[in-house]
Amino acid sequence: MAVNLATIESVTKVYGTRALLDGVSLGVSEGDRIGVVGRNGDGKTTLIRMLAKLEEPDGGRITWNGGLEPAVLTQHDSLDPEATIRHEVIADRADHEWLGDARIRDIIEGLFGGLDLPGFADGLDTVIGPLSGGERRRIALAKLLLGSPELIILDEPTNHLDVEGINWLAQHLQKRRSALVCVTHDRWFLDQVCTRMWDVQHGEVHEYEGGYSDYVFARAERSRIEAVEEQKRQNMARKELAWLRRGAPARTSKPRYRIEAANALIADVPDPRDKSELMKFANARLGRTVFELENVTVKAGPKLLLENLTWQLGPGDRIGLLGVNGAGKTSLLRALRDAYASEGDVQPASGVIKVGKTVRLAYLSQEIAELEPETRVLQAVEQIRSRVDLGKGREMSAGQLCEQFGFGKDKQWTPVGDLSGGERRRLQLLRLLMDEPNVLFLDEPTNDLDIETLNQLEDLLDGWPGSMIVISHDRFFIERTTDVVHALLGDKRMRMLPGGVDEYLERRARMAADAASAVAAAPAAPAAEAAAGLSGGDLRAAKKEMQKLERQIAKLDEKESKLHAQLAEHAADFSKVAELDGQLRAVREEKEELEMTWLELAEQV
Repeated sequence: MAVNLATIESVTKVYGTRALLDGVSLGVSEGDRIGVVGRNGDGKTTLIRMLAKLEEPDGGRITWNGGLEPAVLTQHDSLDPEATIRHEVIADRADHEWLGDARIRDIIEGLFGGLDLPGFADGLDTVIGPLSGGERRRIALAKLLLGSPELIILDEPTNHLDVEGINWLAQHLQKRRSALVCVTHDRWFLDQVCTRMWDVQHGEVHEYEGGYSDYVFARAERSRIEAVEEQKRQNMARKELAWLRRGAPARTSKPRYRIEAANALIADVPDPRDKSELMKFANARLGRTVFELENVTVKAGPKLLLENLTWQLGPGDRIGLLGVNGAGKTSLLRALRDAYASEGDVQPASGVIKVGKTVRLAYLSQEIAELEPETRVLQAVEQIRSRVDLGKGREMSAGQLCEQFGFGKDKQWTPVGDLSGGERRRLQLLRLLMDEPNVLFLDEPTNDLDIETLNQLEDLLDGWPGSMIVISHDRFFIERTTDVVHALLGDKRMRMLPGGVDEYLERRARMAADAASAVAAAPAAPAAEAAAGLSGGDLRAAKKEMQKLERQIAKLDEKESKLHAQLAEHAADFSKVAELDGQLRAVREEKEELEMTWLELAEQV
């Protein structure tokens, strides 16, 4: 029988005159993997902060099993700004010790993209103080995962992680034996990791078995059942609940949910989008040309991101854009935006971007546009227009669209300065859509949005007739709102991926494996026959120098192996270990310099 780790008993939490949580009782046991969902402001973060004893309840109590020390990732880290990443994450472990630990290597590579921490100027020796919030968050997550707590509590762990990082984190948490309580708006992540759900609504917490998909089915069934006569509703609910109690958790050999019931639920539900109808309407609004790129080169300062790109965004195209950080996703959207804003007068470094004459572009960037803090929500929306045409005969007033985006009648008169980050993001989206664009560029639109708002945005976009490019690390949102995925893999090219996000992850994994093989084989690789720009004499000299470097690198490899053996032999002698560790560092630095020189020569030969 699973041991109970933490108990929430009749907990109440009040802010002002509002009961955020009212008499909530819950428990966390060994092996539990619990996802926490609900609207922003309904108490998700407050609930897990009280579970972690970072915040006291106004009524009721939180009890931990004796000796429990949960590991907690909050939205504000407690890292020492004067410390280095090495100090916070690796602590006092010697290099040979942590490099020899597969678990530590896996965590660092998974969260930072490599043991040398690409993207951080000084690698592990980078000082934390000047880093961005996203970089600090990854450091805090790495530090947490290197421990072995019985209970892990995570508040939005996927924030600031790319698709690969989120995929790695899901796989990592699946393998851990720790219990988990996690607040996140990433629905794919919830489905992969969680086997129970807590839905925080109006002061109460409803529990559901299974991951996010099971939770959606259960909520939909509850709504469906409530629409039929009372006796039938009660009988059906009783039967379904009895089956759920008997069933095994999600992702076992037994069915996750009764297939017949699920199929019956969705049998009469049409596809989210009528693609042919939307395509017709998009053609009518946009004509044949939207954006056409011919031999386009995109740069960020001196850095070349995309080269000789010939591509087009057609009427009604809904494209998800994935790519490694720094590959040029946002820079590409900015180049298209600049060409549109200048009516074609501003062009990229080379090539031509042609913009359709009927294009009305709306660009949601990652930065939130500032509004006057005293402006009311409804006023901010009506500044754009009072009514909006959503296509296919659908029209909404500013107030109705506000309600659809979670701004009820009372909230519509809230000053913009009093809104949370997520609410400001929602307002930014609202203002864009009120301008009736026919082309949408959405750069990380899911940031700070809760699941319910994401569902509403997706429903709205389902019927929106126009062309769209979405950059997002939320694969559920990408798969839900777009029809095709393109990727920038860091080689200055764009590719269409018929297999979507899964194909992107497979390609990235193959690229990483190929790169590792190339690095391993580099010192022994045969030289090419000749190269442009080298005379016969220079070529012979370069080959001779490479052979000399290979012999030196081989000797350093032997020396490194001997030092590792000596470190193991003198592990109990601190002063000797320190001396040997210094020698090992020197050998590695010399070896790296020789390898870099060899690679430079190899490029010439």
